[in-house]
Amino acid sequence: QVQLVESGGGLVQPGGSLRLSCAASGNVFNVMGWYRQAPGKERELVATITILGGTNIADSVKGRFTISRHNAKNTVYLQMNSLKPEDTAVYYCNAPAGRGFLSSWGQGTQVTVSS
Repeated sequence: QVQLVESGGGLVQPGGSLRLSCAASGNVFNVMGWYRQAPGKERELVATITILGGTNIADSVKGRFTISRHNAKNTVYLQMNSLKPEDTAVYYCNAPAGRGFLSSWGQGTQVTVSS
């Protein structure tokens, strides 16, 4: 059973930065992604990264967020800069596969952008 543990969230002012980490136990997945869910909204894709480093970034965060990974540590990161209040959400990581995911969802990490 793969476990995904997200960390690094917190309260930050608009324009600030945070770096999220996702530590995976077990398999090293070809593709890993960050997702977020704001109150009252569906979970949405933020960014994905392949094992070779190819990335896909959602338009809403392009130019502000960067996804990276350390395969030896089986860890995926999300560097978030120029944060906006609309980035407030619980952030999750997972391994997408087709229309589903290869792991159950973890607890996520709360990001709150507010002055």
